[in-house]
Amino acid sequence: MPAARSRLSRIAAAAPAAALILGTLAVASPANAVTPAGEPNTAKELSGTHPAWATAQADAGAVSDSAPGTARIYLAGQDQAGLTALARAVSDTGSPAYGQFLSAAEAKARFGATPAQVKAVTAWATGAGLTVTETTAHYLQVSGSTAALAKAFGTQFHNYRTADGTHRAPTKDAVVPAAIAGSVLAVGGLSDVAHKDVSHAVSVKDAEKAAAARSNSLVAPDGKKADPALPTVPTCSEDGYGSKTAKGAPAGYEKNEPFSPCSYTPTQLRKAYGVTDAKVTGKGARIAIIDAYGLSTMEADANHFSTLHGDKPFTAGQYREFVTPDKWVHQDECGGADGWAGEEALDVEMAHGLAPDAQVTYVGANSCYDDDLNAAMAKVVDEHLADVVSNSWGEIMHGKSGDIDPAVVAADNQIFQLGAVQGIGFTFSSGDCGDSSPGAAATGVNCQADTNQAQADWPSASPWVTSVGGSTLELADKAGHYGHEVSMGDQRSVLSADQKSWSPFPGFFYFGGGGGVSKDFQQPWYQKGVVPDAIATVAADGTKSATPLRATPDVAMSGDLVASTLVGYTAGGTYSEGGYGGTSVSAPEYAAMLADAIEVRGGRAIGFANPAIYDRAGGKAFRDVNDSAVHNKFGNVVDLGVVSGTLRVRLYKVAADYGLTATRGYDTATGVGTPAGRDFFRSFRLHQH
Repeated sequence: MPAARSRLSRIAAAAPAAALILGTLAVASPANAVTPAGEPNTAKELSGTHPAWATAQADAGAVSDSAPGTARIYLAGQDQAGLTALARAVSDTGSPAYGQFLSAAEAKARFGATPAQVKAVTAWATGAGLTVTETTAHYLQVSGSTAALAKAFGTQFHNYRTADGTHRAPTKDAVVPAAIAGSVLAVGGLSDVAHKDVSHAVSVKDAEKAAAARSNSLVAPDGKKADPALPTVPTCSEDGYGSKTAKGAPAGYEKNEPFSPCSYTPTQLRKAYGVTDAKVTGKGARIAIIDAYGLSTMEADANHFSTLHGDKPFTAGQYREFVTPDKWVHQDECGGADGWAGEEALDVEMAHGLAPDAQVTYVGANSCYDDDLNAAMAKVVDEHLADVVSNSWGEIMHGKSGDIDPAVVAADNQIFQLGAVQGIGFTFSSGDCGDSSPGAAATGVNCQADTNQAQADWPSASPWVTSVGGSTLELADKAGHYGHEVSMGDQRSVLSADQKSWSPFPGFFYFGGGGGVSKDFQQPWYQKGVVPDAIATVAADGTKSATPLRATPDVAMSGDLVASTLVGYTAGGTYSEGGYGGTSVSAPEYAAMLADAIEVRGGRAIGFANPAIYDRAGGKAFRDVNDSAVHNKFGNVVDLGVVSGTLRVRLYKVAADYGLTATRGYDTATGVGTPAGRDFFRSFRLHQH
């Protein structure tokens, strides 16, 4: 992963945990909703717009009335409660309405904001002295002086000292008047703290760069050059997991530890997960992929990659993309197009690799910030560009500088529900930092250092998306026959300069699939009876709940950095390939599996897939990943050869996630498990409604 991707997500306004319940925020509480007659009944307080870090002790004085400011006013639409109810009904496998999806036009007519609502909100904003700079089906972007913002939202604005510098924020929660209260879902951006998402992918090469301070050398402690007992060229196990013993390596976790497997190709992954044997290709299904920015050579790179590895390139019109380079912003903060190129290539090539006949549409957000990614998701839903949407990015919900802006949660959940009623499902990677605790972040190579507690990431934690965790896939042979799977989690040690030991040993946590129980959302209906209360009533940070909570992930697929996945793309004018890991691999893999399942259903969309997933939990459709039941080798020697005069050899122990363990039944490392080959697809053929 390019270094820019691992920069921190700076999280904003603190919202009470109790306000975040099953996708409904206090900012859209029933007491403040539009009445059946269409008339709001009271002014609405926008809970969470005054962040917890904006304390009296940190107050640095009032913001000048003339200082410029902006805000995004998200529109509630006509019937938010009805939208939530219908999203559940059409997704619930036991509902009479299951699979009875709306068209994009029908969804907009039934639930979208009306011209009258837009006109009323616009009149209120301009009446306060604000300028509406952008109007969409989902929000109004406004700008103006601080005095105008204060007038519109009934609050003053002050500067506050924080560990991240001085930031402006409302002195109390903002309020919108009764006349437009029912038309406003949430308001974002009143605080000037940036909201960023990070990629959940990392390349083997860039992971090593991130840990360069711990690298070893060929020079022994006495200054003499050590004789290399291990290969000085990159070496891996070509014939399946653990097929080549790392002779010459010092003792590790077990006898005769092997070299790590060579990076997996789509052909091997299709064989392992039953796509080849089921003879499915995703024909007739549509996958959308959302990342930030865009790689100008993406289609050519994907075609080149496919051809090199014996697969079919895209046919004419099978791949399309929507990118707007003239509107790209925050490139320095987000790493720009180059920083997201590997992520994009990974997502596109995994989707095409596991569903080679599905249509793939790439939608590049104009930055990695929450509002731009939300706009990209809205485009997919509003134009019904796909049946399943793969997303390999996310952020922590709770950090040292505050909690996630509740407007982000409300706006995203609204998009997910609008997708659900149209038969569009969203998959999200669950993260690469175990339980995302400070302990994991201390040594994890793809963690957000701002975290202040164990937690499930956003949007993976949303009850309206499919959270995809990671596994370590152990292939039985070069052809890709399935061997075993364990949880995705790596401990890492470095070969000593004299090549006689590993340091530290046991290794420190380095990389692992994300997951955990979210204290911010109640347990969704589809997890009842599958996720044990012993898991669901204890949040990741140890908070106990009287009622069950949302647990993540829902499913898992191959994504480990040790058993990496091969990706190819052009950088600096040169095409190259390398191994990638992360739940960024897992999310597009599972999106492709759903596309293949849509083919099995005769082209009928699955939509929001979680009810169907939990309906099949414990049966033949999913393999239960249980680390304690697998007796394969857990130790792996990664030999990258001599790089810049240094022999880079590492020892990894897999199935060693931080705070998460794969056990029998549902667990917070791998969810209900991984797709069980042909039985996964057969289950969709047998369960048509």
